[in-house]
Amino acid sequence: MVGSEVILLDFWPSMFGMRVRIALAEKGIEYDYKEQDLPDKSTLLLEMNPVHKKIPVLIHKGKPINESCIIVQYIDETWKDKSPLMPSDPYTRAQARFWADYVDKKVYDALKKSGTLKGEQQEKAKKEFIEILKVLEGQIGEKPYFMGESFGYADIALVTFYCWFYTFETLGNYSIEKECPKLIAWAKRCMQRESVSKTLPDSKKIYEFFMEMRSKLGHDHIQKVEDFSPFRGRGVFLKHGRELVSGSSGRWKFHAALGIKMSSMVLRFGLGVLFLDETCLPNLGFI
Repeated sequence: MVGSEVILLDFWPSMFGMRVRIALAEKGIEYDYKEQDLPDKSTLLLEMNPVHKKIPVLIHKGKPINESCIIVQYIDETWKDKSPLMPSDPYTRAQARFWADYVDKKVYDALKKSGTLKGEQQEKAKKEFIEILKVLEGQIGEKPYFMGESFGYADIALVTFYCWFYTFETLGNYSIEKECPKLIAWAKRCMQRESVSKTLPDSKKIYEFFMEMRSKLGHDHIQKVEDFSPFRGRGVFLKHGRELVSGSSGRWKFHAALGIKMSSMVLRFGLGVLFLDETCLPNLGFI
């Protein structure tokens, strides 16, 4: 591979890719940014992440590092001379990893459901999401940053979701700031850092992007389609917009791509398909 020593394969609205961009900015590392067309994944992306085939991917000296939190840790360990992101104390470092893992396991799915479910399910989802945020707010407490006086790894893990809040607040008709004012104050404090403010896109730009992609995929019109064919019992499930995989012995696999409506896929292949309400997030391939 010829070119920059550090290359980032990413997609601009990805909250996971934003983590890597913030870490690189904090360290002052120059890199070659390669925006990815997720419906038509590049040969480089498929070569560098053959297992998950998703962004972000950091390529350092020709070697790939995958998964956003792992990449951030790699950046901190590789470029130690400036702006440490992980605490020096082993216990505090373990706690930072714990909270970043909590964010990864809890925040994304809960945020998504709070804006895409309907009726009573949505009200329940909003309540559950706020409860998760209150746990995080309690951890921050009166401290300036997640783990204390210094901006670091746990802050990076969570703050990139901030630019997505507006989208799901609008769709779900609720206010995160009203319920978690200290959490939003922390997010605004993080936004005062150049690394964060220059990385996170404008919230309304995210909203416009989301609605455009949602419209292209027809999610406003398709919620549930079942039993279109004699393959009754052979369900195909859309799991977090990653892949369509049959639920029976028929090992069909289809990659959902932007711009291809699921209804067309059903009619073409004649498969029984179940669309869950909570899977209304566009298939962006960066989850």
